[in-house]
Amino acid sequence: MSLSVALNTARSSLLTTSTQIAVSGANTSGALDPSYSRKIAMSVTAGDGSVRIVSIGRAADTSLYYRMLDATSRTAASQARLEGLDKLHQTVGDTEDARSPAARLGKLLDALNQYANAPQDKVLAGQVLSQASALVTTLNEAAKTVTTTRQEADAEIAKSVTRVNDLLAQFEELNRAVVKGTATGADTTDLLDKRDAVLAQISEEIGVNVVTRENNDMVLYTDGGVTLFETSARKVEFTPTLVYGATTVGNQVVIDGVPVTGNTTMPLRSGRIVGLMEVRDVTTVAYQNQLDEIARAVIEIFDTGTAAGGLFTQVGLPAGGGLRPGLAADIRINAAYDPDQGGSLDELRDGDTNPTGDASYSARLFDLVDRFNAIRGFDPAAGIQTSGSLADFSASSVGWLEARRSGAKTDAAYQETVLARASDALSTATGVNLDDELALQLQLERSYSAASRLIAVIDEMLRSLLEAVR
Repeated sequence: MSLSVALNTARSSLLTTSTQIAVSGANTSGALDPSYSRKIAMSVTAGDGSVRIVSIGRAADTSLYYRMLDATSRTAASQARLEGLDKLHQTVGDTEDARSPAARLGKLLDALNQYANAPQDKVLAGQVLSQASALVTTLNEAAKTVTTTRQEADAEIAKSVTRVNDLLAQFEELNRAVVKGTATGADTTDLLDKRDAVLAQISEEIGVNVVTRENNDMVLYTDGGVTLFETSARKVEFTPTLVYGATTVGNQVVIDGVPVTGNTTMPLRSGRIVGLMEVRDVTTVAYQNQLDEIARAVIEIFDTGTAAGGLFTQVGLPAGGGLRPGLAADIRINAAYDPDQGGSLDELRDGDTNPTGDASYSARLFDLVDRFNAIRGFDPAAGIQTSGSLADFSASSVGWLEARRSGAKTDAAYQETVLARASDALSTATGVNLDDELALQLQLERSYSAASRLIAVIDEMLRSLLEAVR
């Protein structure tokens, strides 16, 4: 080998090693960034023995990355469901609290039984009124919690849609740069990392499927099949509803004119928006119906056709009964029974059936107890049993809510585990291992030193030759 060839080989080795050291240094700096992928300096050896860097690549595993995106979407949906159910759980509380509608009904029935056995006792009559008032407060507050939960879910959907549009705008810019850089042979590894990071954030809100085309161009579809991005971002639209009532129907999310939530042919299947929609339009609506049916039942039970009306009242109750949306929010104590409102506690005992005001009269009270325990029908829209006593129905409502919350908690924990494992697998395959990187840097430093020494030796030899020629 001539000195010129040896010098060329040493210089190319020095330049190549220098680039590899720089790439390894960047890897070390990005080791703690979960969106950073390990970069690799791709080198080739020419026929004359020289080495050069042809491109900078990155560690990638498409299958693991797509699995992580799917797990991210599912986790976000399950977490949104759980958060909504946790809010509704406030209406039930712990077993010791005894502040659920079922617990309040139980206390009211106990007070009514005690009063029926001692109808002359004003204190016991006051206890019935007190427990009835507590039940009204519980139903009113529970209905308010349901409405607030729906309204908050709607507002969160609006925030998610805004975030998706912002992220799609970022994705469009990055995708354009990636396609251009790939076509011209530029280093696009950092751009690819940034694009992947943005896509991962999009998957938190909406489940996505990805198709990669020529020059690393990406096309995004929702997991329901609607185009989300192709060359340019599609517009995701949602009109929030600022005020919610029992009969309010919220708006749906639309992508490029196609509805993707609600009763549609191409619905979203995962992502935070899906979980929020389920809370807003399914879970809270069913629970509201249950509360309204409890309110209807107690109004009907205590409405014995007296001139004063029943213990519970609400203006506009349909004569034939039936599910009345919003009834739990509007139920009140009839003023005719409340001494603080000018009424009389004796009205509960006497009604129109004890005109003489006999203090020992209890027939009406025992009739109320029987009506309380009687089998009655409930609207199927409540989503639980359609026949049974009021106590059975209210207990079923609590069980329904707790079962859904428990299931959501289990699913959220499972999805979080799947996401953690998918993320760990992706990190292992594409992330930076500091120990390996430091070992590589030591090896590269030795190679750099060797190339430097070789150049110094060749330089000295060339100097000697020049001196000899002179």
